[in-house]
Amino acid sequence: MKTNGNAETTPTNAQKALLDYACGRAGNLDAATQAAYEKQLTMLRREQLGRPVVYVGAGTCGLGAGAGKTLSAIRTFFKLRNMDAEIVEVGCIGLCAVEPIVDIHMPGKARVAFQHVTEDKVKPLLESVLAGKIPTDMVMGQFTTNGALPWHNVDRLSDHPFFAPQTRWVLKNCGVINPSNILEYAAHGGYKALAKVIHSMTPPEVCDTVEKSGLRGRGGGGFPTGKKWKFALAAESDKKYVVCNADEGDPGAFMDRAVIEGDPHRLLEGMAIAAYAIGATKAYVYIRAEYPLAIKRLKHAIAEAKAYGLLGENVQDSGFSLEIAIKMGAGAFVCGEETALINSIEGKRGMPRPRPPFPAVRGLFDKPTIINNVETLANVPVIVDNGAEAFAAVGTATSKGTKVFALSGKIALTGLVEVAMGTSLRQVLFDIGGGIPNGKKFKAVQIGGPSGGCIPEKHLDISIDYESLKTVGAMMGSGGLVVMDEDTCMVDVAKFFMEFIQRESCGKCIPCREGTLRMLQILERITRGRKNESRFEALERFKGVIMLNRAAEVIRDTSLCGLGQTAPNPVLSTLRWFRDEYEAHIYERRCPAGVCPELRSFEIDPELCDGCDLCAQRCPIERAIVGVPRKVHYIIEDKCIGCGTCMDVCPTHAVHLKVPGADEIDRERRESEQTISVFSSSAFEDWYEGPALYRIDKKTPD
Repeated sequence: MKTNGNAETTPTNAQKALLDYACGRAGNLDAATQAAYEKQLTMLRREQLGRPVVYVGAGTCGLGAGAGKTLSAIRTFFKLRNMDAEIVEVGCIGLCAVEPIVDIHMPGKARVAFQHVTEDKVKPLLESVLAGKIPTDMVMGQFTTNGALPWHNVDRLSDHPFFAPQTRWVLKNCGVINPSNILEYAAHGGYKALAKVIHSMTPPEVCDTVEKSGLRGRGGGGFPTGKKWKFALAAESDKKYVVCNADEGDPGAFMDRAVIEGDPHRLLEGMAIAAYAIGATKAYVYIRAEYPLAIKRLKHAIAEAKAYGLLGENVQDSGFSLEIAIKMGAGAFVCGEETALINSIEGKRGMPRPRPPFPAVRGLFDKPTIINNVETLANVPVIVDNGAEAFAAVGTATSKGTKVFALSGKIALTGLVEVAMGTSLRQVLFDIGGGIPNGKKFKAVQIGGPSGGCIPEKHLDISIDYESLKTVGAMMGSGGLVVMDEDTCMVDVAKFFMEFIQRESCGKCIPCREGTLRMLQILERITRGRKNESRFEALERFKGVIMLNRAAEVIRDTSLCGLGQTAPNPVLSTLRWFRDEYEAHIYERRCPAGVCPELRSFEIDPELCDGCDLCAQRCPIERAIVGVPRKVHYIIEDKCIGCGTCMDVCPTHAVHLKVPGADEIDRERRESEQTISVFSSSAFEDWYEGPALYRIDKKTPD
């Protein structure tokens, strides 16, 4: 039994020659030698097998779902039977919701993917497949394998509803090849683009190709990549740098991590091409230390590339040299901003710098530097291999190529998807992601991370591209999509993101440091109940509401970096599309979704309560629930803190949210109006009118 299938970091001359041949650099060879090389590449692509091969999705998501135990069970199965089989650890193929994923490839037959293969299911699954039978309850689909016979009555994996609408360029190899074997990457076309660039193209030609492709930065800004490279190429300096931003600090984003874990050589190839294009000889991958598996595989890939002569001095005798180093960050969100990232690499505190000068002119160590994220660089080999025209043919007029998104939150199929620019949000969330689970209604999707915005259901048909998303107060961002259903409170969502932004602010500029704190305090007051609130505090609450949008404008207009300038977006977008929820919180002291603890109360249905006393025992507040065993219990509303523990532990589902009646709502509104009366009516009427991008016309429906 062979495991991993890793190439040695000290290759033989024969292995180096094979890689050169795969890259098209072997020169004139006789027919017999070419045939021998082709056979080896065919075996590396596993189009010809002499024994079973079992692939285990061993990315972070798979390991979190139990893939480590599954892997051990597979090894034990073959060891006990003394069977010869190859076991390969691969990255995540994208469908994280059905991990652990195991593929089985029998000699002469197509490779088949299986879902939810936990430790206890390994033995019956392997026994069944080795006997020539496919268990239909676990099968995801079969790959299209050259020279292999398809399994009868098994759908193709490419026809799976999750994969069929996708255009997989960046994710092409993820979950398919061994990320720790450079020869396997080369057998699938890897490093051909780099060989082509350094041997047959000039740096200006490379920059022109990338610019003509229409590739824009996938990290959020959307700046044309080719144009950025040309700025750095034109800058005169004895030293230039390429930096890959793999910090990925947005909540709900895991695209970069998955690409590095599943296909690290694609990133290295893209970085090498970028370095050649601008004349750089040193490159850094800035990655957060919380990604240990990605770092491990990246280190191995760099060592392999050096051993095979694809990094280091005089790459493939071209005269081009490049060293790539890994710089681990401590996880500060602000270090995703390029100038703060530069400070961090230099050993300084991660704080943004004023611009200009921009990094392409004066960046790392005061030298010209280009900074691109993982996905941007992973697209570069595709552009060189297929041509700028082929890349530009996919997408919209201003947004070319594909975009990788991370689906998370209240969605049936969480995971990574890669779609052509211009695809609608509805198709991504419902056709690919499977929609909202448990029969719940869709409410909104947060796109672009903390700096992005929430998009409501009526705009689900919007095209995913840089310009369209701005029209609804959102932005592309790095690609995180956090889905929310009817049980989500949008005021609470805004508070969550504002708390994150305020906590992660570097504190260098006052508008961001103090402004986000004030906005967070306003949101906290909005979600606060009347208990223990003085009249003065009620006045402060409404005063804050009046100043909410003014604070947002000041932060947006005066913050130093892009993170501070976009910090108000979550509040402004939820305010724009879910104003009714804000009004319920402000005027009625009511959370329609029943999420905000201080604005909700519970009651016990006497018909369902069996007096088990479990609610009283688990309640964190003494005597908030009263009753004797085996008799109906009651909640003392004045003592209840709205934590919901009683509802969570009740075995008979007797505890439920108390829905305020019309009289109670009217009373709250009257009390709110009395408080508001101390302010001028015009001041309060304008509380929700934000910056022009978000402003609501009260007479014109959206």
